[in-house]
This record gives sequence, structure tokens and C-alpha cells, in this order.
Amino acid sequence: MNATIHLHPHFIIDEVDPRVFGGFLEHLGRAVYQGVYEPASRHADESGCRRDVLAALDRLRFTAMRYPGGNFVSGYHWLDGVGPKDQRPKTRDLAWQSLEPNQFGTNEFLALAKRMRWTPMMAVNLGTGTPEEARQWLEYCNGEPGTKWADLRVEHGFKQPHDVKLWCLGNEMDGHWQIGHLPAEQYAVLAQQTALMMKMADPTVEVVACGSCAVELPTYLAWDRAVLEHCRDAIDYVSLHRYVGNADNDTPNFLACTNSVDEQIEATDALCKFVHQYRKTKRRVYLSFDEWNVWYRARDGAFADGRGKFAPHLLEEVYNLEDALVVAGFLNSFIRHADAVKVANLAQVVNVIAPMLTRGDELLLQSIFYPLEMYAKRREGRSLRVVTDAPSYDTKKHGRASYLDASAILNPRTRELSVFATNRSLEEPMELELDVAGGTTSLRKLTSGEIVTGSDPKLSNTFEQPQRVTSRPFAEVSLGSGGSSSSRATPRVKLPPLSVAAMTFEVGS
Repeated sequence: MNATIHLHPHFIIDEVDPRVFGGFLEHLGRAVYQGVYEPASRHADESGCRRDVLAALDRLRFTAMRYPGGNFVSGYHWLDGVGPKDQRPKTRDLAWQSLEPNQFGTNEFLALAKRMRWTPMMAVNLGTGTPEEARQWLEYCNGEPGTKWADLRVEHGFKQPHDVKLWCLGNEMDGHWQIGHLPAEQYAVLAQQTALMMKMADPTVEVVACGSCAVELPTYLAWDRAVLEHCRDAIDYVSLHRYVGNADNDTPNFLACTNSVDEQIEATDALCKFVHQYRKTKRRVYLSFDEWNVWYRARDGAFADGRGKFAPHLLEEVYNLEDALVVAGFLNSFIRHADAVKVANLAQVVNVIAPMLTRGDELLLQSIFYPLEMYAKRREGRSLRVVTDAPSYDTKKHGRASYLDASAILNPRTRELSVFATNRSLEEPMELELDVAGGTTSLRKLTSGEIVTGSDPKLSNTFEQPQRVTSRPFAEVSLGSGGSSSSRATPRVKLPPLSVAAMTFEVGS
């Protein structure tokens, strides 16, 4: 099977916002406790965090880290999680029916974010909470000493403001399962009031309003329009959420599901542009894709019920090779829509629908870990418009799909071009040609390459066999002459079936 990727260094979509490579840490299951935070572990450091988990997270170079939820935040009161640990209450989390000891809260998370070089992305409670409670939390985090809530932070041992710039106005408020679920018009009023108060307290913050959290909901897009039209200039981003799966055991259809992610991004962005023009707003609202992942196995009827336990095993999805290719597809979509998507958060980062699992003091890296790492290494630069020429196939739910899924990032500072390519075919290898700039720009050499591939889409890593699906060096690239311009190197790549490759080339002229 032959395919071509056409690129031109002047056909720039936009800078890739590094916050697109973000994560999500929610008080859910074993994400926090027995995940990032486990003082009793032999891996625990002086702050109680697991060194092995943090070392693996560091490899993924996460940027914007969303916290503390998720559904959890709609019943969370931040004052429960600050101050002396022996004085913090144990509370019941209704979202996941779990016991919350509040031993890891605002200051623990923000200290961890600073250590890990994460951009903190805090979500406020607009389920059972109020705009005033949100403003007080902002003052606690960002205020200079001398006011009530800033002085409380100082009393808790943090004199310098945390300077949190990115805030979410609730979570999935269009979902009937959400604590405090509201109709769009009522949520819009609440979000606008909260945003106004927060920006009065700190004009430098950016806020994310809840958009539609599922394309299956009957309010999809109508909700977004109501929120955008009412909030107008009060908000900076609107959120999108998307979880996908292969419940029908149809791998070709599943691999094409990111076609619908493209459609979701483009429809929501079109709505943002419409409201910007129709309502004559001062600036347009961009997209925060702040929950996304493969998730379908660990969500049976009791998936949300922690039965009143501390750190119950919830939503612990086991990932395979086909899931890894779909995760790469999400990242390709975000890169291709760099002009619209400015924040994205993988949900989640450890134990809960995550690229890694803990078992006692053991740590397992799942299949989806590796494409995340491959892309994160190559994220800096400008997204280039990608035109592909490849065979395609029909799917049951996602229309006609190309066997080739691709994106590209040009880094002018390092003079490197990174190309990401997925071969969705289950059986046929792909002979891929990179046609760059029609002869005006050359790719001198391959400086690095990695690939994730395998013959069985259901192949998974286990604690007993942790290396079944991993990345490996990839150099199946030839730099021959192209067309009439014999001085121009035309890379040709051999992609195995069921593979995703990340390749970085040195760019000449």
C-alpha cells in the first residue's frame, strides 16, 4: 500500500500550545491515594509522593494538569483540604461513593505541580458550591498577604502566592449525573457570575466554561451556544470531553473513531466563531479539550460505586495496542487543530483510565504510555497543514476513513520537522512518501524515530509481561532523490500494519 504526506513550511495552522499535552488528576479511585500520593510506599519521598510514579509522569512531560475533578469537584469544598492534616475532616464523596480523607489537597497539589513543572488547572465547585466560594479559593491561591484568605494560606505555611492562572468553572454541568446539574441558561448565569468575580479578584486568570461533555447528549451544541452567548467576554475557553471505545470489537471502525473527534472540534469551533461574530464579542473563545481517552471496559453498572471505601479500585482500564493507536489519533487531531484547541487533558494520569498502573510498590506502563511519550518529545513548534494521499476504507460508524492518519510540527528554532503517522491497516504495510514543500525545502537526515507496533491489536502489557507493547527506535526511512530535483531528499518510510511512528528530521533549504 502506497501513501503520501504533502507538507509545506509556509502552510502553518498555528503554534502548538504546549498545554495541549496536559493531564488530569482527580480524587477518584486510586488516582491520588496509591497513585501519586502514598506515604506508606517504599517509593515515597519526604512529601509522601511516589518517586517511581513521578519519574514515569516526568517522561510524559505533562503541562496543564487539571485538578481536583471531574465529577468529584461538584461536591468538593476546598477548605476541607487545607491546613494541618490532623485537623482535616474525612468526608464522603457522593460522585464516586468513596471515603475522602483530605490528606492531599490544594497546597499538596500545587507543590507537586511546581516540582513537576505542571501548569495547575484548578476546577471550582459549581455543583454544591457558589461563586463566592470560588472567589475565596482564588484569593487563597493567588492573593498577596494582607487579606483574609491569603493570610490563611500564609498561616498554612505558604507565604508566596501560588499564582494559578487557569480555572475551570465547574465540570460537566450539562450531564444529568452531575451533582448540581442545571439547564444551560441557569449554568450560563452561574458561570458568568463566577468568572466576573474571579477576574475582579485577579484580572490575570483565564477561565474555562463547561461545554457539552458528550456528543450523545440531546443538548450537544445547543448547550454550548447558550453558554457562549450569555458568558460572552467573561470566559476564555469552552470545554469538550470525549471518551471512545471498541465495545463492538470492530478494530477498523474503532481506529477510525478519531474522525468524529475532528468533527466535534470543528463543530464546536464553528459555534465559537459564530457567537464571536454574531454577538460582536471582544475576542473569540478557544477550545479546552479537558477530558479525553479510550474508556469503555471499566464502566459497568457499578463502575462509579466505591461502596464507601478509601481508594477503591475504580475505572482501572487495561489498554492494548489498538488503544495506543487511537490515543495517537487524538493527538494528531489536536495538532491539526492547533488554531482552535489550546488546552487538552488526558483523563487520567495514574491508575484511573491511565497510562500507568500501580500494584503495591510495582508500577506498570500501559500501551498508551508510549505514543504519549513519543509525541511529547516533539511537541514544540508550528502545526503544518497536512494533506494525505492514501487508500481508504468504509467503517460502520465513522464513514470513509483513510488508512493513514498523520500530523506534523515544524520547529523553526531547532530547524526540525516532526512527522507523526499511523498505519490503520490490520494486515498491509504502508510505503509512505513525505513530499515536503514541492522541492523548496529538504529533509537532510532523520535525527530520531520511534514506533509502536504489533501483529495483534489486543496485545496488552501486564505486570508479569510489561514489555509486550512498547516503543522502539525506528529508522525504516530512506532519503532518496525526488522527482526532477535530484538535490532534494524525499523520505520514504516503511510503516508496518497497526503502527504509529514519530519521526524527526533535520530541515535544510
